[in-house]
Amino acid sequence: MTTMTAWMKIRRSRGKRNSTMTFQMVTSRRKDTRKRKRDFSSPMSPRDPSQASHHAALHAHQQSGGASSRCRRSEHRSVTTHERRYLSEVRQEAVKEALAQYQSRPKNLPLPSKRSSVMTARSPDRHHRDSDSEDSDEDSVTAEGSLGSSGGHSGSQGTPEVTRTPLLLPPPQVPSHSGMGTPGSSSGSSHHTPPHPMQQKQQQPLPPIPPHSNRLSNGEDDERTRRELSEMTDLMRNITSFPQPPDVTNNTGGGNNRPPRDDRITRYSGLAPGRQSSSDSDGWRDALYNFPENWRGTGRWKVSNKIQQLLNTLKRPKRRPLPEFYLDDEEDLEIAANPKDPNAPKPEGMVMTPARGEQLVIPAGLPRSVEDAVYRYGSSSGYKAPVATILDANGKLSVSLTYGKLLSRSQKMAYNLLTRLGGRGEGNVMPGDRVALVYPNNDPVSFMCAFYACLQAGLVPVPIEVPLSRRDAGSQQIGFLLGSCGVSVALTSEACFKGIPKTSAGEVVSFKGWPKLTWFITDHLPKPPKDWQIPPRHSDDSAAYIEYSTDKDGSVKGVVVTRSAMLAHCRTLTSACNYTEGEVAVCVLDFKREVGLWHSMLCSVFNGMHVIFIPYSVMKVNPASWMQMITRFKASIAIVKSRDLHWGLLATKDHKDVSLQSLRLLLVADGANPWSLSSCDQFLAVFQSKGLRPDAICPCASSPEALTVSVRRPGHGGANAVGRGVLSMQGLSFGVVRVDQENSLTSLTLQDCGQVLPGAMIVVIKLEGVPFLCRTDEVGEICVAGGAVGDQYWGLQGMTNNTFKVQPLLLDSTPMNGTSTYVRTGLLGFLGPGGLVFVCGSRDGLMTVTGRKHNTDDIIATVLAVEPMKFIYRGRIAVFSHKVLRDERICVIAEQRPDCSEEESFQWMSRVLQAVDSIHQVGIYCLALVPPNHLPKTPLGGIHLSETRKKFLEGSLHPANVLMCPHTCVTNLPKPREVHHGNYVGPASVMVGNLVQGNRLASAQGRDMGLMDDEDGMRRHPQFIADILKWRASTTENHEILTLLNSKGQVATSLTCAQLHKKAERVGCLLLEKGHINTGDHVALIYPPGVDLIAAFYGCLYVGAVPVTIRPPHPQNLQSTVNTVRTVVDVSKSSIILSTLTVIKLLKSKEEKFDSGKKWAPILDTDDLPKKRLPSIYKAPTPEMIAYLDFSVSTTGMLAGIKMSHGAATSLCLSMKVACELYPSRVVALCLDPYCGLGLALWVLSSVYSGHQSILIPPGEVELNPSLWLSAVSQYKVRDTFCSYGVMELCTKGLGSSITALKQRGVNLSCVRTCVVVAEERPRVQLTSSFSKLFSGLGLSPRAVSTSFGCRVNVAICLQGASSPDPTTVFVDLRSLRHDRVTLVERGAPHSLCLMESGKLLPGVKVVIANPDTKGQCSDSHLGEIWVQCNHNASGYFTVYGDDGTSNDHFNAQLVTGSTGEVYARTGYLGFLRRTESVQADGELHDAVFVVGALDETVILRGMRYHPIDIEMTVMRCHKKISECAVFSWTNLLVVVVELDGAEYEALDLVPLITSSVLEEHQVIVGVIVVVDPGVVPINSRGEKQRMHLRDGFLADQLDPIYVAYNM
Repeated sequence: MTTMTAWMKIRRSRGKRNSTMTFQMVTSRRKDTRKRKRDFSSPMSPRDPSQASHHAALHAHQQSGGASSRCRRSEHRSVTTHERRYLSEVRQEAVKEALAQYQSRPKNLPLPSKRSSVMTARSPDRHHRDSDSEDSDEDSVTAEGSLGSSGGHSGSQGTPEVTRTPLLLPPPQVPSHSGMGTPGSSSGSSHHTPPHPMQQKQQQPLPPIPPHSNRLSNGEDDERTRRELSEMTDLMRNITSFPQPPDVTNNTGGGNNRPPRDDRITRYSGLAPGRQSSSDSDGWRDALYNFPENWRGTGRWKVSNKIQQLLNTLKRPKRRPLPEFYLDDEEDLEIAANPKDPNAPKPEGMVMTPARGEQLVIPAGLPRSVEDAVYRYGSSSGYKAPVATILDANGKLSVSLTYGKLLSRSQKMAYNLLTRLGGRGEGNVMPGDRVALVYPNNDPVSFMCAFYACLQAGLVPVPIEVPLSRRDAGSQQIGFLLGSCGVSVALTSEACFKGIPKTSAGEVVSFKGWPKLTWFITDHLPKPPKDWQIPPRHSDDSAAYIEYSTDKDGSVKGVVVTRSAMLAHCRTLTSACNYTEGEVAVCVLDFKREVGLWHSMLCSVFNGMHVIFIPYSVMKVNPASWMQMITRFKASIAIVKSRDLHWGLLATKDHKDVSLQSLRLLLVADGANPWSLSSCDQFLAVFQSKGLRPDAICPCASSPEALTVSVRRPGHGGANAVGRGVLSMQGLSFGVVRVDQENSLTSLTLQDCGQVLPGAMIVVIKLEGVPFLCRTDEVGEICVAGGAVGDQYWGLQGMTNNTFKVQPLLLDSTPMNGTSTYVRTGLLGFLGPGGLVFVCGSRDGLMTVTGRKHNTDDIIATVLAVEPMKFIYRGRIAVFSHKVLRDERICVIAEQRPDCSEEESFQWMSRVLQAVDSIHQVGIYCLALVPPNHLPKTPLGGIHLSETRKKFLEGSLHPANVLMCPHTCVTNLPKPREVHHGNYVGPASVMVGNLVQGNRLASAQGRDMGLMDDEDGMRRHPQFIADILKWRASTTENHEILTLLNSKGQVATSLTCAQLHKKAERVGCLLLEKGHINTGDHVALIYPPGVDLIAAFYGCLYVGAVPVTIRPPHPQNLQSTVNTVRTVVDVSKSSIILSTLTVIKLLKSKEEKFDSGKKWAPILDTDDLPKKRLPSIYKAPTPEMIAYLDFSVSTTGMLAGIKMSHGAATSLCLSMKVACELYPSRVVALCLDPYCGLGLALWVLSSVYSGHQSILIPPGEVELNPSLWLSAVSQYKVRDTFCSYGVMELCTKGLGSSITALKQRGVNLSCVRTCVVVAEERPRVQLTSSFSKLFSGLGLSPRAVSTSFGCRVNVAICLQGASSPDPTTVFVDLRSLRHDRVTLVERGAPHSLCLMESGKLLPGVKVVIANPDTKGQCSDSHLGEIWVQCNHNASGYFTVYGDDGTSNDHFNAQLVTGSTGEVYARTGYLGFLRRTESVQADGELHDAVFVVGALDETVILRGMRYHPIDIEMTVMRCHKKISECAVFSWTNLLVVVVELDGAEYEALDLVPLITSSVLEEHQVIVGVIVVVDPGVVPINSRGEKQRMHLRDGFLADQLDPIYVAYNM
């Protein structure tokens, strides 16, 4: 097919057109007027006037439920349905067929869980334009009644604020042809939620939003429960049982907006299904977590059941299979996002030739210029002829302007502008300067006078909208336009100036982004003197006016129209539209821009016409007012949009007096919109009997850059006057024109926009890349050449060349014949036979998804066909796309009705997804519903698309419902990592391969301990720590060894070596006399941080008892913290409890309420100790004897007690002493918890062993006084200090603005040599660097801050020493880490991750990196588990389960390659070694240890390993209101829990941002997003997140979430 006629057949009409639109294209002309099988009219549009009233009444009844008052209001609220121009019976039929195809698929989609307070609240800070304002043309939703009129929730009396919505959904009902029935609501089964221990935040009173529908009856509820229990049973079979003990963490607040320290202990720590390891342990578990008695019955499976529903829906295969071989790199991501479909249709036509309009013949008698027209008509005998008349809100013609008045007023303004400028001499404007015109939409008279005054004075008018608030959508971009154009003067009327926002001093407020303007009021100006002359006429190529154009992203550019182009445009339109002097025109468009400006302001004056202006505020009250004016004045011209045709259709009661016989030109300004066709046909069908001629309807195409592109001309063109065609939307998505079958439900019917204008040429060029000419059957961008086009973008030369100076090329890259340059119109389309112009979309509305092109209007039409009347407002839909993971993703935002329930909204959204998927073969990425009247508006009340998109992407849109579908539409994920079991490569082969490649095996060790032992002379000292304290008490009895500070920085207690020894002896006597302790018994020490804990510790060692340090319960969270204490006491098998009187009262206050009458072990008060000396101190017979038990909760949520022997404790102290050079003369500051790990060793053991003074600062005191720690460091000239991440974060956030005050108080940190963060996790590089930079002003050296690393099997593996090299930082590739590979990259590289080494290996420590599965030794380039070998390894685990077999593997692991005979302890942490260029003290190159994360916490998705901290950092960056987050996986779904530090109505803003950010940075899809209150993510005493603990609480449905989203 080589010609246009071969592939497209056009029905041509010379005479009267049929009243309905046909969907078939035939070559023969049909003369009958019978209805076709399919027409494009809306089901609500009447066929004849007699049916119009009935249809409108039915429509009003459907919206209002039959209430007569609502019916009356709906007659005046016709704007609610003005977008029905998108509707067609064919589209609705296509949607019904698409939805029918989904009936067989599972429909029990998981409904998001939403706290009831979220559903009754919405944003209080909405800044929207008053819907009743004069310039609004959109929905006035307030007429539907108050948002709160719907009442409360059904059955919600007495329900607390935290009550959840029903968690499960019935299958969505497929809409029937007779209407949609009300869907049943979800299950009403009750579930007790434990009370939130944290006091609820005070929420601002917020207006209500949609309530729930009624709940099911009891019978339906029981049936639902049985069905869900059955589904849950299937799910439980697939859940793995976890052997580790439960999490009984002690939580502490690490940042702002968190509750006090121990408030976050086991508030919701339910167990995951299947976590129970034995039935006999269930009792103390339930008591520990304080579960209600029936928690095992119902509540714990709700979340899991919804996850199972989500998994069932995700089993559906993707539309397009993933590529077979797909690597995780940028190029393949791009290729997968833009696949080449071999079956895609390709253009087959000839290369097009330009379509030329006829020669422009200028009618005789026209003015020489537009300015001359004002002078001619204003000074002739007809100077009293009207030029403009305004219809006011009462339907009266209030203001009228004659040509004489136009001439005199414009000359008066021109004189004052050039000479006086307001009469106060603030400055002058010179000819050629730009001037802003700021007039409201109901004052075209003042605007017309000011516009022509600027033309006469040689000024360049820049019409803009009136700014009504400082936060107007798009006002900042307008300010950028004014600034770039150099505008310093703004013209406005007195009435408009009064309405502009002003300061208290009466000056106009400073709008964001606006330049400083002089406001010139154009009313009541003095006349010019008689001898004043108008400035001489300017050159034709000078600027006449600047019209602003808005891009897809909201940026505003100024299009310069020269005087010659303005004159040529007026002449062209005069010739094309046959304008003559004295004609009457009716205009309802914005007269400041585009078609309204060109026809009602320029061409009308140029031809001496009379224009009747109808503001939109009048149209809202009386939609038929424009037709009444045509009837009254016998107007021959009307300038409207397609929605105005619909508004007129709906005003049925005003049709009887309408006569359109005089109308010869009904100009449809948005005729380029593909869906304007139905508007024109419906209007003609109704008003043809009122005298409307079929050939009077003239759609046109236009753009700010090319001005008028084409217009259908009455009586012009003969057989080719009208054309329309049925095109395949699939073909259009590939940019190819293909005629579709008559019965196709995926077709698009287009009407032409007329022929090429006289004197112009049109070509169609390709959309992307070099401007090659398109073929005749190819869709491209329409370009225009001629005299009547824009000249440039003001001040944007590069964009000007690309838009206004296009040189089309032939396929052989040679320029097309002719020297004309073309202007891009931004319209997408093609040329039909006879030069007809067809437009099928715009560049701004184009979305290229997975290589196919879709238009926003097409998507809107399909969305509106899914029975939206009951759920959303038709005219309030925004469709846009944004790029995520190298491809565009479609987002649909709509305003939902206030009476729409949660379940109805969700079901409607699911049907929209199905319809769009079936009709357009594209998935919607995000579908969001916002409260009524909530989307940003343009000055004329329409949806401000770019501002809506901006708010959506920045998380400030505040939707009421969100449905994300990344699983459906993201098809370019990296290929899953597969394990090839058939070609298994053993660890020995891997090691040989590494050696052959020259890779170094990962192994490193610290300095040798044996040599240092001799040099240190420690062999003369006692061997065990208790003996060392006795020795120091006798040799240095008065040496102050411990100093405890309070929150004011004062010394609370201090002890010398002798005082500590004596106090420990007294504790020993107490244990022997009152406790009757035996050697080897375990003693629980429950003390607040202080010296009493240390004395009790050594008192136990003195009598051979084994101390167990336990954090005391918190008085503000007694219920769960006492349970935690009791659990540790039980697990450790403590026979005696030592404590103070204050703590004992807390323990016993809950004893009777605890657990079935269980009693505490005997409790001894150490406040009043016996003043006795021990007869002898116990000495352990062997170093392998247990010295103490160290209980802690690992980051994986496992309560684990380790056994530390006397030899290990001594070896640990020796390693730290040598590494940090700790001597008796040193002073060390400790701001740590003293209950476990390295904190316990530093607080209790180190100072006694090394003899240095320890300044003890409890972290709880730092929460009261953030400057306490640093002030103490400065006061005592501390050289070495140790802290936790929680303390560092408190100082960073709490002292950020106090650096100057601290410096004035004399705080100086230059004395600090090492500041070590004690942790069991990957170093937090961002926090440590922020801390260093913040306090560098106080003298803190950036080299001082470092981290340590320890774990359960070894509490101190790495520690920054005194003479160690500086901490090393490397950047690794995140994508390689997913595959357990380590690839170094440069700083700033894409996907780079900054890692800091975790201190230096302690003396006597050896580590290797091993494969956790094969136990083979890894090379430096591989990520593996860190194994450690040294003398201070723990002896093993101590738990109630005894030796369950796992401890042997943890503490006695052996490599299968390399040094197979050596025994290591497995840390459970992944990391790698990297040899640096730094030289150690022994002269060897330094091997840095990099910890990446806990092995048990890693998330395995699609065969790749993700580390939670990396995803959490991404989530933290995506919104400023996220205060904390944690991630974990469940059933192969990634779950993200975020704490919202803001109002509850902001919760849904986070869902799209989190999904997109994680997808973009990590190429993984988030399955579930849980939004919770601040303080819900559990933090242990070291400031580390307890993710497994959080997972258990989530699965037990005990998080009390604000919102839970399940991504589809």
